Amino acid sequence: MNTDLIIIKAKFKLYRTGIGGRKTSIISGYRPNHVFEYKENSNDFIATYIGDVNFYGQEFLSPGESIIATVRFLRHGDIERFIQIGRIWWIHEGRNKIGEAEIIEI
Repeated sequence: MNTDLIIIKAKFKLYRTGIGGRKTSIISGYRPNHVFEYKENSNDFIATYIGDVNFYGQEFLSPGESIIATVRFLRHGDIERFIQIGRIWWIHEGRNKIGEAEIIEI
């Protein structure tokens, strides 16, 4: 087992294009910025974490869709304090919030 990775199962959702989401689909293996917390009273995030998203049973995910996925995070900084069942986090491309996910299994 690779101890440099934290592997979880999550419900992964892309926002619809009309509410700020992507215009195109993503593929399994996608590596967005993962944000677990924002500065108080702000949309500025405190830190981003590195992880790839791999889908079950399909290769693409389109804006507005949800899927169960495996997310593999690099064990870096204080990420472990966020890893708990039921935890929701946000998916970013740069400063743009394009989706969210919820941990359902560790």
